[in-house]
Amino acid sequence: MSIDTPTTPLDGLLYLPDGDVNGAVQLMHGNTMNFYVGPSRFLPARLTELGFACLAYNRRGHDVLSNRESRDLEGGAYQTIAEAIEDNHFARRWIDERGLPAPFVVGHSNGGMLGVRHVTEHPDTPGLVLLSAHRGGRLLMRTMAENGLMAADRYEEITAAARALVERGEGRELMIVPGWWYVISAQTYVEFLDNCPDIIEMAGRVPCETLFVRSVEEPPDLYPAEEFAAHSRQPVDVRIIDAGGHYYLGGERLVTDTVADWLANRV
Repeated sequence: MSIDTPTTPLDGLLYLPDGDVNGAVQLMHGNTMNFYVGPSRFLPARLTELGFACLAYNRRGHDVLSNRESRDLEGGAYQTIAEAIEDNHFARRWIDERGLPAPFVVGHSNGGMLGVRHVTEHPDTPGLVLLSAHRGGRLLMRTMAENGLMAADRYEEITAAARALVERGEGRELMIVPGWWYVISAQTYVEFLDNCPDIIEMAGRVPCETLFVRSVEEPPDLYPAEEFAAHSRQPVDVRIIDAGGHYYLGGERLVTDTVADWLANRV
């Protein structure tokens, strides 16, 4: 399927159960990922067996870099938060227009952060599943660097360089950033510094129950399941599981069982 936007359409798949539709799931992929990798790929087979229609789709900021019908580049290196939020709204409207039930939201990593933001504007959401959702907010980039990710020990240097490029009107310049997926535009780097929603600040506005899954290897300061639960006004089921790290390599079945069992008890 394809979902219209003001610019590039969102491509994806709608997985349907063989029998009656008992519920719907809106799957939000992680940063620089897409609808055919990670949880967006491996969850639908099981969830459709439970009667869920599952929509997995690309945001316009999918993958690291891509091109479509020209030599102009697009993709995660150029993503903006506002565009990602808008894309999830477009996908929800697409679900509604087809008469499907209000969907559970399942988001992995950056998709989880966006999922929290999304459900605060959709009070009919029946449940939220966060799979290694990062904390977002103004602490995100420094916390990532302290964990050897985004710019690592060059954080101050690269941050200053990114801001200088944006101030000179050269925000589309690509930067080599260790601990990331190597290339990111200066404007997107600054976007994550300044405009990333904070899941701890938003936790109290989540309108539904939440399942928050984190692999045992992942640092709780970056993937703050317990902190999120402490700030939520709704029940939060925290599961710290041996799931194969951030990408659940070898742990796909455990993650699938955890998510499927939780969703099955809420329809």
